[in-house]
Amino acid sequence: MPDKQRPEYEAERTVAMEPVRPRENASEQTTKFSVASLQAPQNGGWPEHEPDGEAEFAAAPTVRTIPPPPPPFVPPAPTPSAQATAFFGSPEPPPSDDPTAAHGPFMVEQNENGDVEADPDARKKRLRKIGIIAGAAAGVLVALYGLDILVSSGNVPRGVTVAGVDVGGMSHGEAEAKLRQQIEPRLTLPIAVQAGDVDTTIDPKAAGLTLDWAATINRAGDQPLSPFTRLTSFFTSREVGFATQNDQAKLTAVLEGMRTTIDHDPAEGTIKFDGATPSAVNPKQGQKLELDKATSVVLADWAKGELTLPVATTPVKTTKEGVEKALNEVAKPAVSGPVVVKGDGKDATLAPEQIAGVLVFEPADGGALNARIDNGKFAEAAGPQLKDTEKEGKDAEIVFDSGAPVVKESVDGVGVDWDKSLEKGLDVLKGTGPREIKAEYKHTPAKVTTEAANKLGIKEVIGSFETGGFAADSGTNIKVVAAKVDGAIVKPGDTFSLNGYTGQRAAAQGYVEAGIIENGAPGRAVGGGISQFATTLYNASYYAGMKDAGHQEHSYWITRYPAGREATVFENPDGSSVIDLRFTNDSETGVAIQTIWTPSSLKVVLWGTKRYQIEGATSEKSNFTEPQTVYKETQPCAAGNGAQGFTVTDTKIIKDLNGAEIRRENRTVKYDPSPKIVCGPKPPTG
Repeated sequence: MPDKQRPEYEAERTVAMEPVRPRENASEQTTKFSVASLQAPQNGGWPEHEPDGEAEFAAAPTVRTIPPPPPPFVPPAPTPSAQATAFFGSPEPPPSDDPTAAHGPFMVEQNENGDVEADPDARKKRLRKIGIIAGAAAGVLVALYGLDILVSSGNVPRGVTVAGVDVGGMSHGEAEAKLRQQIEPRLTLPIAVQAGDVDTTIDPKAAGLTLDWAATINRAGDQPLSPFTRLTSFFTSREVGFATQNDQAKLTAVLEGMRTTIDHDPAEGTIKFDGATPSAVNPKQGQKLELDKATSVVLADWAKGELTLPVATTPVKTTKEGVEKALNEVAKPAVSGPVVVKGDGKDATLAPEQIAGVLVFEPADGGALNARIDNGKFAEAAGPQLKDTEKEGKDAEIVFDSGAPVVKESVDGVGVDWDKSLEKGLDVLKGTGPREIKAEYKHTPAKVTTEAANKLGIKEVIGSFETGGFAADSGTNIKVVAAKVDGAIVKPGDTFSLNGYTGQRAAAQGYVEAGIIENGAPGRAVGGGISQFATTLYNASYYAGMKDAGHQEHSYWITRYPAGREATVFENPDGSSVIDLRFTNDSETGVAIQTIWTPSSLKVVLWGTKRYQIEGATSEKSNFTEPQTVYKETQPCAAGNGAQGFTVTDTKIIKDLNGAEIRRENRTVKYDPSPKIVCGPKPPTG
């Protein structure tokens, strides 16, 4: 067998073997050879196994079962010039004794071009050459790496920038000089700041900001030893930032002061009108400066001359698109012309400017801006024009004719039902059809009808009280409030409130400035003297057998009132109640209040159905306290001797109509002493 020639498989084997896997650059070839190219086997037969089937062939042969061999095959006699071809996968006849026949796969060496390697030594030479070249290249790279380390030792690493200024590869001195040249001039200029939707500036000096040049350059670090890092530094840059010296207190004060400019609440989008011209007001989300994060940003980037400070935002519901849609689809059509309200026999017309005043725009889901009509404002604008088409309703009243109560009949009201009338008003305003709205009317029955008033049982006097001795200005206020209360009806179970019934008592309602008691001393205020009306009404309700629902006596006793059985009232300037007089009608019939005023007296009479006989008893005064002296240097000043304070008990004795006592109700009152007023400075002591 020739050298390095793999032996053939035995021809009589009836199994096909998997071809031998190639290794390295060897290639498996299955071909046919001429008898001239091979020597006959020396032993005249096939070897029974592969002589070089070492463990290096990792893949085991694949064996598959084939059908039983056919009857013995007798090959024809070979001719000297015949060539034999071996096939895998089908039965082969046993090898003949012809020494010129060769069969089977062979492993042969190939070069990189796929040609059969004629000389194995050439391959070894080629590999050795490649190794020499690779070693030389590596040596050059190592030399260049060492040279780069040596040349750049002590310099700023390549690719380093500070505030956008490239200082890579420079010495520390050169780097500082370049930074000072390019950055230092701008360090005293205002720093442009953007914080959300606000643009402003920061004064570096006021914020206590200065640059530490040496520390800034030191932040670049030492020369990297990694070859990969040194190589990539030729193509990349690295911002190291700068080191700042700062006065934290100054910086915090500056940032806190910027809140007034930066912070704002969210503002929803809406539509505004200039006369009858609408325009969109785009939404604006709320924002608030995040102080801690902003401080870090300033310290890190202020030398760049521009900063973006972080803000916490509060979203809004509306969008710019939603506002534009409301402008074009509602606002503009709504004020494109006047609108007419068709009433019963008379019409009302609203001009575009008036329409603009009744439209309301509100945020909605999905970024929309919804529109609606403010029915109250619409009624204010159109109502006066339709007043003649309406009839004002009136409750039945108790009037006093010749000193006796008489029922004045009630009147049902007829008026425009604006809620119903304007149900489709917005569609009319934004539509393209006739700009007309039909007024819908409703009937409003009186709260107190004539029939109900007649059934109240108001037929006789059940309680009364009279006071006098008031000044003329106080008398004016008493007259105004008496006229307001006269004829008031308190239905069974209802509670009467003096402050609630009269409302605000100010100059607009006809009240004037009159005397009051303030901190024990005389004073003046609009509405002074009303407490006398309150005391008179309280005593009338007391004797009528009404249930006390809340009252308060004066702090100081006023001699014209019964001790322990009087009342005061007080309101804030806006009419809100502070001290009130309230009583409840706990009877089964109604009560009417009659007031009789003269320039020197006031009488209050309660009419209804009498249930009780009421008596009042006042105890002796006790627990006296002495007044203090008050020196008053301001004017006006009214000197006074003051009065003692004391404690007194009032007893309400309730009897039936036959005079039998039912029960007693006691109320103890403690009055403060009225101070002695001296007009002038306090005399020196000692």
